[in-house]
Amino acid sequence: MFLIKRAYFNKIYIIKGLIIALFLSAFIYLAYFDIYYKTLNTILGLVSLYLLLKIERRVLFFTGFFTSIFWFYWIGISFQYYNLSYLAPLIVLGIGLIYGLLFYLIALYDNIIFRIVIIFSLSFIHPFGFNWYLPELMFIDSFFDTSKVSFGLILFSIYMFIKLKKFIKVFAIIPLVLSFLNNTNDTNNFNLDLDIDIPKQNVSQSKKWLKSNLPIIIQNNLSQIDNSIKNKKDLIILPETVFPLVLNTNNILMKKLEEKSMNIDIIAGALYLENNNYYNATFHFSKGNVHIAKKLVLVPFGEEIPLPQFLVNYINNTFYNGAEDYKKASKATDFNIKKNIFRNAICYEATSQRIYENLNGVKYIIATSNNAWFTPSIQAILQKLLLKYYSKKYNVTIFHSINGSENYIIRPYFSFK
Repeated sequence: MFLIKRAYFNKIYIIKGLIIALFLSAFIYLAYFDIYYKTLNTILGLVSLYLLLKIERRVLFFTGFFTSIFWFYWIGISFQYYNLSYLAPLIVLGIGLIYGLLFYLIALYDNIIFRIVIIFSLSFIHPFGFNWYLPELMFIDSFFDTSKVSFGLILFSIYMFIKLKKFIKVFAIIPLVLSFLNNTNDTNNFNLDLDIDIPKQNVSQSKKWLKSNLPIIIQNNLSQIDNSIKNKKDLIILPETVFPLVLNTNNILMKKLEEKSMNIDIIAGALYLENNNYYNATFHFSKGNVHIAKKLVLVPFGEEIPLPQFLVNYINNTFYNGAEDYKKASKATDFNIKKNIFRNAICYEATSQRIYENLNGVKYIIATSNNAWFTPSIQAILQKLLLKYYSKKYNVTIFHSINGSENYIIRPYFSFK
C-alpha cells in the first residue's frame, strides 16, 4: 500500500497534473475576464495537447481530476437550493474521480497512437449524459476550426512534430494549415426582419420560488412586456422559468399574456402540467394563441436521474423529498414567429447535439436559461463558449435570454452583447 501511494501520489505528479489542467482550462478563465487573444488561445491549446501526449502516465489521473474541477466545480453550488450543501464537496470530488479515470485511459497502453485515439474519443464520452467536456472547445477562440476533423488534424500535427526528425518537423505544420483553412467565414446572413427585445433579468435563485415573491415577479415580467410593446418591439424573449409556477393552470395570468400577445409575440419560460406530468417548458404567445415547447434534453441529476429506476426512486425519496423527475418531449419544437422559424432550446439542451438534429433549414435558435443556480461562477461563460461551438458547427444564430447573467446573440463566427 505504501509503495502504491509513493508511485501514484507523488507530489511532483500532482503538481504536473495541476499545471497541465491549468493549460487545458485557461481559455475558459481568459474568456471569463473578457480576454480574447487568438494567438494565446492557439498556443495554449497546442501546448496542452503536446503535454497530454508526452507526460508520464501517472500524471494523467491528476490532470483529469484537476481539469474537471476547473471546468465543473460550479455544479456543487446548486445543491444549496435543495438544502443539500453538505453534498457539494462529494459531488465535485466524484466528478474529479470520474474524469481522472477517463484521463488515465489516455495512457492505458504506453503508445502515442493509442493516446491520440483516446484524447480524440474524449469528445464522445459523456458520463451520465453530461456533455459539457469537449476537448476541442479550447480552440473556439483560436485560429483553428473546432470540428472533429480539425481536432484530428491538430492531434496528427503534434504527432508528426514528436515523431519526425530535426528539420523534417516543419512538415507538421501542414495539418495545422488545413485546420486553419477549414475555419471558414460565416455563411449565416443575419437578415432577420424582427425587432427583438431581450430584457435583462437577475432574480436570485434563493428568492425565485418563494410564494411571497411571486406577485412582484409576475408584475415585473408584465411590466417588461408592456415596455417592449411601448417601444414597438416585434418579439420579447424572457428566460427559462421566468414565471416560477405552473403557468397553464393559472387562467388569469394566461389570459393577460394572451391579451398582450395581440401587440407583441412573447416567449417566456414556465412549468407546464399535462396528464399529471410536469414539464420544463417555453410558452409562445402570439395573437391571442399559445404554443408550448416541452424540454427535450433534461439536466442529469438536476431534472432527471440517469440511473436504473430503483436508484431513481431511492435518490428522489432520500434527497428530493419524493419529488419525481420532469418528463420530456419526444422531439424538438419550432416556433413560427412572424413567418420566421426558430428552434426552441431550454438551457442545458441548447448545448446538446439532439436539439440541432433535423433543423431542416432552421437558422435561428431561441435559447432560454436560468443561470442563477450557479451564480457566481464560470458556468455562464462555459455555456457561452459551448453555444459558440454549436453555432459554428450548425451555422445557426442563437438568441440567448438568461436570468442571472448577461444576455447575448451569437452568430456562427461573431457574438454581440
